[in-house]
Order: sequence, then C-alpha cells, then structure tokens
Amino acid sequence: MNEGKTCALYCRVSTEKDAQEMSLVRQEEELVELAEELGLDVQGVFKDKHSGFDIDREGLLGLLDFIRDEEVDAVLIQDETRLGRGNARMAVLHLLAKTNTAIYSRNDSGPIALNEMDTMLLEILAIVEEYQRKLHNAKIRRGMKRAVREGYRPERNLRNRGNAEGRERLEVPVQEIVTLRAKGLTYEEITDVLKGLGHDISKATVHRRFKEYEWEQKG
Repeated sequence: MNEGKTCALYCRVSTEKDAQEMSLVRQEEELVELAEELGLDVQGVFKDKHSGFDIDREGLLGLLDFIRDEEVDAVLIQDETRLGRGNARMAVLHLLAKTNTAIYSRNDSGPIALNEMDTMLLEILAIVEEYQRKLHNAKIRRGMKRAVREGYRPERNLRNRGNAEGRERLEVPVQEIVTLRAKGLTYEEITDVLKGLGHDISKATVHRRFKEYEWEQKG
C-alpha cells in the first residue's frame, strides 16, 4: 500500500554507555523489518545517544534536515518516546506534522497512536502558528501603508524590477533604510517594509546599518 514511498529511520538511546550500543543496533534491525512490512524504501538512518528531554541532538537535527531536503514520506521509530520526552517530544511531533511526514512505530506496527491530549495540543500549536503568520503579514502591510503615506514609493526601487513576483532577496538596502528613517518610520516598521519588498533582514541589522551610515556621513 506504500509502494514507491520512502522513509527514514530514527533510533535513540538515552546514554553513551556501551551497554546501550546493542539497543541501537536492535532498533535499526527492527525498523528495517518494519519498513519492509510497510513497503517503504529506507533512504536514511539517524541515531542518537542522548536524553529525550533535550532537543539539541545531532541525529535528530540531521533527520529533520534530511526530511526537509529529501521529502521522505515517513519516519520510523521503535516507539514514540524515541522522538523525545516531555516538551521536546511535542516539539518534534509538531515539526513532523508541519512537513506532513507520517510517523510509524514498531510498537504500534503502523502509525503512532496519539492520545486525545496530544492531538489537541498539536491542533492548538497549528492554530497559534497560523495566527502568528497572519500577525506578521499584518505588520508588514501596516508598515508599508505608513511608508507610502509618508511619500515612499516602493515601485521606484529599480533593484526589485524584473522579478515576476516583485520580490527579490538582496543585500541590505542601506539607502532604502535611510529614506524610510528620514520619513519618521521606526526601525521595526522599516524592517517590516523591507521584508514586504523581499529583503530577509532583522530589526537589529536595520538599526546597525543606519548607525553605520550616520557614522560614515560624520566622518
């Protein structure tokens, strides 16, 4: 039923003790068997000897990068605690849900069985993220509207022309920062406007580049 679909295996033990090495080997062997049973093609294997309460795990981070880059269909684990424990577990479940990556466990012989509380928390996290995106976009629109009211004309930014979407990620546009600052916009508002134009830039960078410009002018 999963013909043509791919997966990655994730194995974890909690300590560096040599005695746990066999557990890692056993987990991988069992997950290879599970992949065969499910008809999934194994594309990568990731392992950790680390506490499940910690999110900073080399194997886990490698797995998440692999899922992003290779777009595998599923992650196979021995049981749900292998992904993590406590808040770390929920964070990983949320990240995998965002990428539409299925999670199969050996213990469940298929998709992991989340309890009602887990399902509710994941739904809440998804809703919160959606509203965070809406707030971010609203801030960009507000900053752009104020800039236009103050006389700023983004269409005059010739460096953004020729792009079908009107967006292009460029180096920090110092002159744009200076122009918007002269029109009374705050650093946060300038950041929002520049993001609306396609510049991936932080408020701290906007502030620093403006100050550098002032120092250069004084010099």
